Amino acid sequence: MKPMDFRGRWVLVTGASSGLGQEMARQLARDHGANIVAVARRAERLEALKQELEPTGVKVLPLTADLQKTEDVDRVIDRATEGEPLYGAVLNAGITHFGDYHELGWEGFQRMLSTNVTSVVRFTERLLPYLEKQGEGGGVMLVSSMAGLSPVPYQAAYSGTKAFLVHYGCSLYHELQGKNVSITTFAPGGIATEMTEGERFNSLRSWLMPVDRCARSGLDGFRQRKYLHVPGVLYKLLATLSNVAPEPFSSSRVAAEYRASLAAAKRAE
Repeated sequence: MKPMDFRGRWVLVTGASSGLGQEMARQLARDHGANIVAVARRAERLEALKQELEPTGVKVLPLTADLQKTEDVDRVIDRATEGEPLYGAVLNAGITHFGDYHELGWEGFQRMLSTNVTSVVRFTERLLPYLEKQGEGGGVMLVSSMAGLSPVPYQAAYSGTKAFLVHYGCSLYHELQGKNVSITTFAPGGIATEMTEGERFNSLRSWLMPVDRCARSGLDGFRQRKYLHVPGVLYKLLATLSNVAPEPFSSSRVAAEYRASLAAAKRAE
């Protein structure tokens, strides 16, 4: 298939009110001329994004939704596909927990599972047949994480949800061979966003990639219909090492770094 061409076409972006999703929406509009279906919980943030992007000559449709709720996911899909054809979707919305596993709690885990996994599967199972039927060569990108490529202590539940996305997206990539639609799985490492602003991340800031650079790399992987895309030379190297290093060596190194960062945050309280 040819590379994707977003210009003048509609692309849905979840988690568009902040962080990586917001930056991807900006770059899709500014650099690729895409119209944006912007999805998130915070209506005022989406409206601000609309006011920012529309003067560049694109159109923005803000849709407020809580993607923990399947009925909200279905409402977003219905609205996004009822007018001009949708060409692509960046399924970026997600929540994390950084700390001891028991601090997350059962309700917190259910929220994470619904947002990170269930909503993504629901979007994917409805959008892929729709995009294939459109016949425009569209596609879907699942935003996973390097935490989905190898175990991440102190982000145990998050790592598990992102591992699901890696296996799910990469499996579908093969199922879609020969069809006029594609799926890409994007697995960034740590990113400097609102999600990583807390004190618990203070000792890890040197590892965080600038959000604009991460978004640019992700969109390039999406445009090129990559199978599994990891941004940046450093993170590509780490991803490779995680596959060849004996377990539990690699995850034990991560555990030591994260444990030290959490301890420093506690001392600062």
